[in-house]
Amino acid sequence: MSSEPAPHAAEDRYTVVVNDEEQYSVWFADRTLPAGWRATGAQGTRQECLDHIEQVWTDLTPRSARAPR
Repeated sequence: MSSEPAPHAAEDRYTVVVNDEEQYSVWFADRTLPAGWRATGAQGTRQECLDHIEQVWTDLTPRSARAPR
């Protein structure tokens, strides 16, 4: 028995999520979001979501590292 997650089809739907540090990721649209993450409203195939993230996440520095002290 494998502990690996089941593979998902290319047509699965995903949502773009972001955390308080303004770090982006993709998440299965039909699953509950993990604690600390919120949906951005962008959805699509995994690749469409990754393309969206590439467009909007232009500064990979976590928000806490960018904030003035």
